[in-house]
This record gives sequence, C-alpha cells and structure tokens, in this order.
Amino acid sequence: MGSTAAAWDGAMIRRLLIAGAVTFLVLFLVLPIAVVVVSAFSQGWAVYWGAVSDPEALGALRLTLVAAAVAVGVNTVFGLAAAWLVTQYQLRGKNMLISLIDLPFTVSPVISGLIFVLLFGSRSSVGQWCIGHGIKILFATPGIILATCFVTLPFVARELIPLMQTQGNQEEEAAVMLGATGWQLFWKITVPKIKWGIVYGVVLAAGRAVGEFGAVSVVSGHIRGQTNTLPLHIEILYNEYQFSAAFAVATILLIFALLTLVVKRYLELKTGHRGGR
Repeated sequence: MGSTAAAWDGAMIRRLLIAGAVTFLVLFLVLPIAVVVVSAFSQGWAVYWGAVSDPEALGALRLTLVAAAVAVGVNTVFGLAAAWLVTQYQLRGKNMLISLIDLPFTVSPVISGLIFVLLFGSRSSVGQWCIGHGIKILFATPGIILATCFVTLPFVARELIPLMQTQGNQEEEAAVMLGATGWQLFWKITVPKIKWGIVYGVVLAAGRAVGEFGAVSVVSGHIRGQTNTLPLHIEILYNEYQFSAAFAVATILLIFALLTLVVKRYLELKTGHRGGR
C-alpha cells in the first residue's frame, strides 16, 4: 500500500514537473517566436519582402556578417593560442589568465562599449592620436568589430581549455621525442584532437556576434545605412512604429539563431558530449 502511494506521488510529481517545463517553454520560447513570425507577415508577403530587401536592411546584414566573421576569426586564433598556453605550459598567473578570458562574460555589454568610447574618444590620448592620423574607430566599422570581438572573446578559448586539459599532452610529448617540429606537433597532433571543440566554439561565438546589441549600440553612433547592424536596424524600425518591418527583419536573426541551435545539436551528437568533451 505504501509503495503504491509512493509510486503514485512520484508519478504526480513527474507530471507536474513536465507540465511546468512545457508551460515555461511555451510562454517564453514558442510564443515569442510565433509572435515574431506572425507579426512579420501580418501585412502580407510584399511588406515582408520589402523590409528584408530594403537597402538599409541589406547594409545592416552585410555589416553584421563582416563584424561577426572578423570577430570569430580573431577569437579563434586567440582561443587556440590561449588554450595552448594554458594547457601545455606551466606558468605563473594561469588562473588569472583564465579569469581575464572570462571577463567579457561578467561585464555588461553596454559597459564594454563605454570602455571603447572612453579609450578611443576625442578626449583620450589614444583617441586624439587616432584622429590625428586619420584613423576612425568610434562610429565606424572598426569600433563595431572591436566591440564584437570583446563580447565573443571567451567562447573558443573556454571550449578548448577544458577539452585540452582532459585529453592531456601525452601524444604531444611522444611526438616531440620522435623529432616532430612545433608546427608538425600543432597541425598533426593537437588540431585533429580538438577540431570539434574549435568548431563548437566558433558556432557559439558566431551566434553571439550576430545578435550582439549592447556594446555595438554604444560604439556605432546609429548612423543609418553605415553603422547599423541588424539588431540596431530592428530597433530603429520599431521606434519608428514600423512594426511589421521590424519583425520581418527580426526573422533574419531568428533564422541565424535556429541555424546555430541546429549546428550546435549536430556537433553534440557528433562528439557524443557538449563541446566535444
């Protein structure tokens, strides 16, 4: 009798937890996505296509992809170098280095954008030097790329460091004893072992870069057709009460997000674990 009651209570708790999880997903994931899609097509296909094919929207998409591509490329190189340094060498301050890599996770994107404004603004010595040499950082593409690099900096490194720590360096040590050079060691031994971790980190960084708003908003200047990324372009459309157009452009970001999730899930299935670990 007692075991039956306990089993019934366990089943009820399980059903309540499932119902709660499903309700949460519907309210905070499925419903918002549905609202975006329905609102985007609320005025018909012609309005939707006009919004996503508008020259300003295409320019914002182009700038978003350029900033994301550069940021991901830079941070992939940095992530590989940082992970190699942390896992292959014994050095003082290793924990401090790892903490610094994690810094963009803890700093508000708006604050990080403000840091670049203070660093490259006309009142700083660095900003004055840039202005004197005709180098424009703020309110231009370089500033947007720098802000995007900052917010996406940890992703590749934080995927590779625990992966390389788990794998150890026995194979590298054996290769060195057999006479392998540094480049042979890196390309023939290390990279094949961590390739899925690299791809996983790149996917996460790309998804973050495409959707970045706060830091980019501070350094961009909101110049239409020049320094607006897709998130900033959506904000402008929404503030101008062009709701259907704003939601239409938002579906582009939604597609990027869904593609990121699909690739992320594929990599998890491919590697058998998160991040290839």
